[in-house]
Amino acid sequence: MRVVKCGDGQIQMTALLTVSYVAHYDPLESVEPVGRFEHDEPGLRADHKLPNLLKDATKVFELSPHCGTEIQGVQISQLSKAGLDELAYLCADRGCLVFRDQDFTRLGFEKQKEIASHFGPLHKHGWMPHPKNGPEEFVIVYDSVDPIQFHVDQSPEAQPPGATFFCMLESPPGAGGDTIISSMTRAYERLSPSFRKRLEGLMALHTTANPIAREIRDNGNLAVLRRPITKSVHPVVAVHPVTKKKALFVNSSYTQRIMGWDDEESDYLLKFLFDHINRGHDFCCRVRYEAGTVVIWDQRVTQHSQTLDYGAGERRHAFRLTPLANVPIPSKVEEDDGECARDVARVMLNLC
Repeated sequence: MRVVKCGDGQIQMTALLTVSYVAHYDPLESVEPVGRFEHDEPGLRADHKLPNLLKDATKVFELSPHCGTEIQGVQISQLSKAGLDELAYLCADRGCLVFRDQDFTRLGFEKQKEIASHFGPLHKHGWMPHPKNGPEEFVIVYDSVDPIQFHVDQSPEAQPPGATFFCMLESPPGAGGDTIISSMTRAYERLSPSFRKRLEGLMALHTTANPIAREIRDNGNLAVLRRPITKSVHPVVAVHPVTKKKALFVNSSYTQRIMGWDDEESDYLLKFLFDHINRGHDFCCRVRYEAGTVVIWDQRVTQHSQTLDYGAGERRHAFRLTPLANVPIPSKVEEDDGECARDVARVMLNLC
């Protein structure tokens, strides 16, 4: 046990590892994907003045000009449905919201699922762990060894995630283990107008093939493969259904190639876009955690990365709930002019 001082000045004792959320792997387990559904977007119902979300707020401030807002004094668990709708709207507008000293982490699995499900049906991960005695919709995150890599969680889904809950159970006692969240709306806006026009109308293949290959490489016969490889084709530039703003929708974890382009052309463009995102420190915010912090980010307009700057022996233990949302909306539909289909050589090489 260790002593942790909460934001309200009270002292509480917390276990080094929250037993209910210990990671569980089962190589024989399988899950059924959510499948297609009609998404009911909560942000479209919201009052833009946010009276239900902010009625108990003691302080609200922006973490950076283009991404991130922290709201103090509000308990997510106490929000009405109207308050959750307003949360969805503000999250779409600001990219991510930070709430501290939350009782959400102590509500129990079913209540946590109920609140997160307000934003959409919950994703079931294909290889990451869930609690041993808990629902398969939970993803347990702890002591990862992955490097900094901006990404969208599970973008290969036909209907990728929207507002996503990341709930910290234990974090390093000092600095370290932050999440960097980057605005893909601002990433798109930072490109030149003529380059933005070239990106609109392009489609890209998103696939879980590479992450699944790494799972097999790293764990061999003990690899957890609950679902087969998932693939979807999404627009490179997508429009958010609430704000109507355009955002880049490619990420280095899952986006494999630009549809209709040769590999060299696709690799060149994707590398440029990934590098552009990685260098975008002026459209990011950085979230520092303590136990009880809940961060909600809208994955349709952000990417995120962990940081591995905390000391050996310190632990970062959290869980994630990932509501799925709408089919990505292309900013422009590019008509097929039939040129590729008339090129016999390209058709034979399956390049169309």
